[in-house]
Amino acid sequence: MVATTHQEFFIQGVTRDGRRFRPSDWAERLAGVMGQFRPGGASSSPQAHLSYSPWCVPTSVNGVSCVVVSTELRDHEPMAWDFVMNFARDNDLQVSEACLLDKR
Repeated sequence: MVATTHQEFFIQGVTRDGRRFRPSDWAERLAGVMGQFRPGGASSSPQAHLSYSPWCVPTSVNGVSCVVVSTELRDHEPMAWDFVMNFARDNDLQVSEACLLDKR
């Protein structure tokens, strides 16, 4: 059995009534805004704006755009956590609590 120390929430690009959320690149946009929130604080490297935070990552699950949000974001940046979760609530997006398994 694999033990995990944190959980993730999947914000799915589908509203509660089953409609696909638009625009189609919403997940990349949301994760891009959250890119500055990362372990150790915002990076000052010249390429930092080109990467996502490990706490807020866009992905696709069964053809549905999603953003995987780690509870570590809540622990380290509560206001950023609130922003992401309020985005999901305000847009009536489905949110699932899950835990990614380590693929080692």
